[in-house]
Amino acid sequence: MKVFPFTIPKKPKENIIVQEDVTKTFFDRLHLHAEIQISHIISGKGKLIVGNSISSYNEGDTFAIGSNVPHLFQSSESSEKSHMISLFFLPNAFGNDFFNLPEMENLKSFFKELKFGIAIINLEPNLFKNITKIKSSNRILLFMQLIELLRRISNKKNTVLSEKQYLKRISNNHGTRLQVIFDYVIKNFNQNITLNEVAVMAHMSPNAFCRFFKQRCNKSFFTFVTEVRVAHACELLIEKNDLSIGEIAVKSGFNSISNFNKQFKAIQGLNPSKYYKNLLQY
Repeated sequence: MKVFPFTIPKKPKENIIVQEDVTKTFFDRLHLHAEIQISHIISGKGKLIVGNSISSYNEGDTFAIGSNVPHLFQSSESSEKSHMISLFFLPNAFGNDFFNLPEMENLKSFFKELKFGIAIINLEPNLFKNITKIKSSNRILLFMQLIELLRRISNKKNTVLSEKQYLKRISNNHGTRLQVIFDYVIKNFNQNITLNEVAVMAHMSPNAFCRFFKQRCNKSFFTFVTEVRVAHACELLIEKNDLSIGEIAVKSGFNSISNFNKQFKAIQGLNPSKYYKNLLQY
């Protein structure tokens, strides 16, 4: 089976990525990425491939997968809905020596076992609910939640999934090509972005590019663009700076307030005004 290099879409200076997948089936290609992944299954079941191991996953399970470890969550055909919350972060996201500090001593075995994949037994699901509420709206709170999550994991009974570390090296050409697109979107999200122009950048036809992006990112290209725009809007709402909702919509690349409200609510679960009111409660 071919292993696909997978690039996690993220903004500059974004060290912790929260991703929520609600779909019929999860990303169905064996893939790897540089980020450490911690995933909690809200609903759904199926097979989990990590390195050279195959096991099963069910509602309530939590897994941690190390940097560049091939893996695949293969959803069962009987699952009506697959829902997973994942956190991604690079091993050196907070500095090369952060996790070597004496205060992080209890995490050493966790990081050592990551290269084999870990099933975490009976981890409290409320930790992930709190994380999805915060997402990228408050980086300090998100960082604190990650540290608390790691602390809880270190105190739990963990099961190693893979018999040995998967060492196969593959080309990163696809990841490099995607990174060019990500960089372009991040720099130009407040402008009109067309499928034709990004397809040309990827040296593909528009249809081929759509398939390429969906296969490797588990979302459509324009879903990614919208998520970048909404994330920027969240930052503006946090900063506020006396900007109106209409001004924030324009600065975030939306051409109408109604479309902005619709897309924002689809991603955040509430409209921009309510989102801002909730921020005031922290």
